[in-house]
Amino acid sequence: MTEPHRPDTALRAGEKIQLTDPKGRMHTIVLASGEVFHTHKGLISHDDIIGRPEGIVVTNSGGVDFQVFRPLYEDFVLSMPRGAAVVYPKDSGLIVTLGDVFPGATVVEAGVGSGALSIALLRAVGPQGRLHSFELREEFAHIAAGNIADFFDGAPDNWAVTVGDLAETLPAEFAPGTVDRVVLDMLTPWNVLAAVTQALAPGGVVIAYVATVPQLSRFVEAVRETGCFSEPNAMESMVRGWHVDGLAVRPDHRMIAHTGFLVIARRMAPGEVPLEKKKRPQGAPASSADVEAWTGGEVTETAIGTRVATGKKLRRVMREAGRRLETPGTDQPQPAPDQPFADQTDSAQPVADQTDPAQPAAAATEPAAATEPE
Repeated sequence: MTEPHRPDTALRAGEKIQLTDPKGRMHTIVLASGEVFHTHKGLISHDDIIGRPEGIVVTNSGGVDFQVFRPLYEDFVLSMPRGAAVVYPKDSGLIVTLGDVFPGATVVEAGVGSGALSIALLRAVGPQGRLHSFELREEFAHIAAGNIADFFDGAPDNWAVTVGDLAETLPAEFAPGTVDRVVLDMLTPWNVLAAVTQALAPGGVVIAYVATVPQLSRFVEAVRETGCFSEPNAMESMVRGWHVDGLAVRPDHRMIAHTGFLVIARRMAPGEVPLEKKKRPQGAPASSADVEAWTGGEVTETAIGTRVATGKKLRRVMREAGRRLETPGTDQPQPAPDQPFADQTDSAQPVADQTDPAQPAAAATEPAAATEPE
């Protein structure tokens, strides 16, 4: 597995770069010899960038300057093709750090989505670690495979994806007590706790990423009921930028607020009983009618307000994911032919505008424009 950023090398044909204009608008393109990047205010030849270091300023035919950099992780995630909601960098950062995803770890991920969290986990475990993702929908696994191969300049050797239900397929892939970390980004994570409990090593960490309060409550109570985990820790993160211009210093009017809840718990040793959290006595217990209203409804993407690309739009995203590695005439490594869900699409599309209105929405809380990332 290789890292996509090479600060000591010149920009090459086949690499993704990010062009930023004086107003902060960002465009992500794939360099290709002989190609031209078009804007309504002029043209930029790719050949004027290829062979030069990142951090340069190029001027288009209309006299507009653009900064040139390789995309950071956040830039890549917010501009990559996607059919499912992505885990925002502010959340993936917490998952990696608070979940203590360390180099060499064996990590299981349920719900690969578009591959954003998978990329963060692969970078954290390093070449000696292992990430195994489980995804119910084959088209999402296809999109994630393309995005991951695009980011790492090829399919990572230490990543595998299984299409199927984690509760049924996890025991076949991992012996009991052999997994260090489990990350659950799925609608009903409480349904897979039995398999997760068996696979996790003592001291291992389970992390759930859920969107709504009912999901949060149901998962926390399910973790407690197993009697196999420490007291769950629930949280959310909110990131607010600041406008700084001389003495005009104030919070931004817009911010990335709620994207999801995180729940973290640790696996107890077999036979050990977790300490019960001391709490103040509460009033009368909830009635059976209240409990049924809270837990009885079916949890679906529509019910929790998640928007997912379908039909024609999803097929387009599947074609775009990983397309950079198929750009003719580049020296980029190609994915191994035996990798799962290798993208067999047509000719490359070198330009992808980060603010393309046709891009599928990641979630209802996603910023309106990629020029204001978290």
